[in-house]
Amino acid sequence: MTTKIGIILGTTRTNSLGARIFKYLQATLSATDVELTFIDLHDYPLPFYDHEETPLSQPIQHLDSVEQQWLDVLSAQAGYLILSPEYDHAITGSLKNALDFVGPEVDHKPVQIVTYSHYTDGGMLAASSLVGILQMLKMMVLPTPVLLWEADQDFDVNGQLLPAAPNRDHFATRLQAAFAELVHYASLMQAHPWRPGRA
Repeated sequence: MTTKIGIILGTTRTNSLGARIFKYLQATLSATDVELTFIDLHDYPLPFYDHEETPLSQPIQHLDSVEQQWLDVLSAQAGYLILSPEYDHAITGSLKNALDFVGPEVDHKPVQIVTYSHYTDGGMLAASSLVGILQMLKMMVLPTPVLLWEADQDFDVNGQLLPAAPNRDHFATRLQAAFAELVHYASLMQAHPWRPGRA
């Protein structure tokens, strides 16, 4: 059974550091029986959430085409890796708004958080702020986020880890290990989905 994993770039900033890391993930992540979908928020120009419904409680009515595409691509995945920078000790507004549209599409599916920063904290507070949001969406948040600190010193504009990058080996190893863990749980949950009321 093929397991679908969505890799989400959680920023729409022009020429972002995240775009470099996103390219790196596109070039390096792979696994047997896994289909990757690279989901760039640039491709889903969502309006600010303005529907009457609360997605966790009731289906959203009158979705426009972009909103429907966003929810459809999420629904098709068995697991997720979310890549986000830290803006003022939190995730980006564009990522938060995108998540505000989400309801049952991600229910009880595993998610790995990856954050990055120009600074030494690696986006730790962004990762922390994301946990509560994803748990509210009933996602299975993997316990250890990947923190990429001073990442602009490691990834070039083509998404390559620089040969002399100070954290080259650690970042490469950590990202592969986190991805392998995500694939494990996504495959497991896909084969044995949670059903409410099960004893």
